[in-house]
Amino acid sequence: MAVRCLIVDDNERFLQVARDLLKRDGIAVVGVATTSAEAFRQAERLRPDVALVDIMLGEEHGFDLADALSQAPEPPHVILISTYVETDFAELIAASPAIGFLSKTRLSGGAIRTLLTNAGAGSV
Repeated sequence: MAVRCLIVDDNERFLQVARDLLKRDGIAVVGVATTSAEAFRQAERLRPDVALVDIMLGEEHGFDLADALSQAPEPPHVILISTYVETDFAELIAASPAIGFLSKTRLSGGAIRTLLTNAGAGSV
């Protein structure tokens, strides 16, 4: 069964490109969101296995969304994404409930599956 993914980013172009890329890599993108509120509603309704959350969501912060998603009754695994390098946010990433970080330039189905496996998510 394909990994079910929600992508959260305030850049519409990135959402389109990421959706197409992940689809080719066998990831089922079940939804996209551009704000934290929209993402939380989508996560509750769609129940994705994983949520890719941009660290910088316009005026919002992906860290806050990651915290909120982790409190949901059936929380998705959260992977933080950004155009910034991981070291810029290393302490915040480590303190978050996210299972990992991916640079947007390294985003792939394989990278998502590796983080899920390393987090003990099994064969999601």
